[in-house]
Amino acid sequence: MIVTVTLNAAIDVTYRVPRLRPHTTHRVSEAAERPGGKGLNVARVLAALGHEAVATGFAGGASGDRLRAYLTGIDGVTDALVPTSGSTRRTVGVVDESGGDTTMFNEPGPTISSQEWAAFLGTYRTFLGSGTTRAVALCGSLPPGLPVGCYADLVRDARAAGVPVLLDTSGEPLRRGLAARPDLVKPNAAELTGLTGATEPMRAARDARRRGARAVAASLGPDGMLALAEDGTVWTARPPAPVPGNPAGAGDSAVAALLSGIVEGLDWPRRLARAVALSAATVAAPVAGEFDRGVYEDLLGRVDVISEGDSRP
Repeated sequence: MIVTVTLNAAIDVTYRVPRLRPHTTHRVSEAAERPGGKGLNVARVLAALGHEAVATGFAGGASGDRLRAYLTGIDGVTDALVPTSGSTRRTVGVVDESGGDTTMFNEPGPTISSQEWAAFLGTYRTFLGSGTTRAVALCGSLPPGLPVGCYADLVRDARAAGVPVLLDTSGEPLRRGLAARPDLVKPNAAELTGLTGATEPMRAARDARRRGARAVAASLGPDGMLALAEDGTVWTARPPAPVPGNPAGAGDSAVAALLSGIVEGLDWPRRLARAVALSAATVAAPVAGEFDRGVYEDLLGRVDVISEGDSRP
C-alpha cells in the first residue's frame, strides 16, 4: 500500500462561472464538491491507477464528517484520518469559463493540539512499521498549531523505517524537510524559486539536491516536468501540446504518477511520461483531483522525454 499524508485536508468546492468579474454578483453555471487537500487528491488518483492507498492526516467538524463520507465512496482508498476538534477547512476554486483561468480561495485549517499531533504520529508510525507500506507521500500546507519542522520529522521516520518518502510542500516546511533527505521532492517552478532564489529551474533543482533531496522532480506547468535523478542525470518531459482546462490538482496527479512509478520499479523516463500525461489529463478534467482517462491514455505514449546527461559539476 501507499500512504498519503494530508495534514491540512479540505473540502474542495469548484464553481464555474461564464466570466469572473470583480465587484459583481455571479451566477454559477455548475458547482461541485469533493474531498480535497493535496494528499487526498494523490490517494484518489493512486486508487484510479490500481494501487491501494491509505489516506491519513486530520479531519474534524461537520466538514470533516462530509470529507470522510466522500472517502467511503472511493474504491481503493482507506480512511485513516485522525479526528481533530477543529473543523476541516474548505477551498473554493472559481473557474472563469471565458478563459479557463481558476481563482482559488484557501481557508487556513483547524488548529492542531499537541494531543492530536501525538495521535497522528502513532497512526503514521504504525503504518511505517507494518511491513506493507511501500511508499509515503507528505503533501500540502501545515494547519495552525503544527511546528514548521514537522515534515522533517516525518521524513526521518520514513527513512528510519526504510520506506521511500516523497515531499510535496513549499516555503519553510520544504526548506526544513529537505535537510531530512527525502527520497524525492516535487515542487513547482515557483516553489523552487522561493526555496533557492534561482529562477532557472535546473539551477534551482541542483540547489535543492545540495540542500538534501536525493532526487527532484519539478513541475513546469504547460512545459511539462524537469527531473534531477539520484545519480545526477537530468530528464525533461513535455506534452505534445498544451491542454486547456483547470490546472487545480495537476501537481497532485504528478505526485501520484511518480509514487506509482517508484513502487512499480519504473525508470525515470516512464515515471515522467506518466506524470506529465496524468497532469495534462487532470487539467482536462472538470473537477480538481480527477483526470480524464481518455486524455491520459492518448498522451501517455506521446510525451517527449529527453535525457540531458549528468548535471553534476
